[in-house]
Amino acid sequence: MKIVYLVLAIIGVIIPCIFFFQHFSAEGVSLPVFVAALFANPAASGFTSDLLISSFVFWAAMYQQRKQGKGPNPILFIVLNLCVGLSCALPAYLYVRETKS
Repeated sequence: MKIVYLVLAIIGVIIPCIFFFQHFSAEGVSLPVFVAALFANPAASGFTSDLLISSFVFWAAMYQQRKQGKGPNPILFIVLNLCVGLSCALPAYLYVRETKS
């Protein structure tokens, strides 16, 4: 599974970045414009809300695993989650966890 997690983490970087670069090239680099686009309509708001909740659950699970001595330090994966997305951070975390066990 380590290789699967690694491949999914790489895909999780590439695909979101394609869309982010398209947005930033069309709209410029503006955080308020980007956040407004995340909540542009009810469908986008639903996906964004789901992703935010899933990210917070992932963070809580990582800290719980770390507290039990079963997981890597969550800081790097929170940064990945915030800068790239859950599609990269989650498989990267699982890859590192598998590598250390």
